Amino acid sequence: MSGGRLVTVIQARLGSSRLPGKVLLPLGESTVLELMLERVQRARLAGEIVVATTTDPMDDPIEERCRTRGIRVLRGHPTDLLDRHRQVARLTAAHHVVKIPSDCPLIDPDVIDRVIGAYLEAPGGVDYASNLHPGTWPDGNDVEVFSAAALETAWREAIRPHEREHTTPFLWDHPERFRLANVFWERGVDLSRSHRYVLDYPDDYEVIRRIAAALSETPEYSAWDIVVWLDRYPEVARVNRRYCGVNWYRHHLSELSRISPADTVLAPEETSWVR
Repeated sequence: MSGGRLVTVIQARLGSSRLPGKVLLPLGESTVLELMLERVQRARLAGEIVVATTTDPMDDPIEERCRTRGIRVLRGHPTDLLDRHRQVARLTAAHHVVKIPSDCPLIDPDVIDRVIGAYLEAPGGVDYASNLHPGTWPDGNDVEVFSAAALETAWREAIRPHEREHTTPFLWDHPERFRLANVFWERGVDLSRSHRYVLDYPDDYEVIRRIAAALSETPEYSAWDIVVWLDRYPEVARVNRRYCGVNWYRHHLSELSRISPADTVLAPEETSWVR
């Protein structure tokens, strides 16, 4: 088992262009961010949780909400998330870093533990593990784990904008340099492009809001519980179905060696690839 301190970083900001203020949108008596913090805290292996936001005064409310919950906050560059994660690693003296985006408010704590566990228990050790390359879980369960040493390497050498903004491409897109692992859903199915509850568009918020309301009486609901509920209420799943398979990869196909057009689709309002 890999030893040393592990820290989980949740990246959050209010300046989203597609859904401004999304992390503090209401979900029942809570907010998107606070519900997500509750779910991440249920993961046994998550270690200390740190929210990494920006230095923009717009994000002051994020810091205020986190501090009232006893969550440490780091504020850094608005678009250089690679630097933000490196700052957290140094601040906490972490040996291992977990990256979870704040657009996954219904993330399954068991998924977090499975990915972290696979990283820690990998024979011979790995530099990076995730459940994304390729993905199999429903979209909204993103977990990436990497060593602080690999993070330092990426921070020093990554120069492309998408490598700085998305933190980890320099690692997972260079298998010749880093030891990589991927965690598949043990159910043996791929629902990554058929079941979506990641928060990026207004339609996503409507789906997430209805899931959270329907399952609120059993707060430890799993990814499979959400799948069962969405299949039971297809009219809800249809609300954001047009965005299934949409992700940031679509803008960088010419720059990512491990991503093909089959791994991503255009959002309905987009008309061409951005290269």
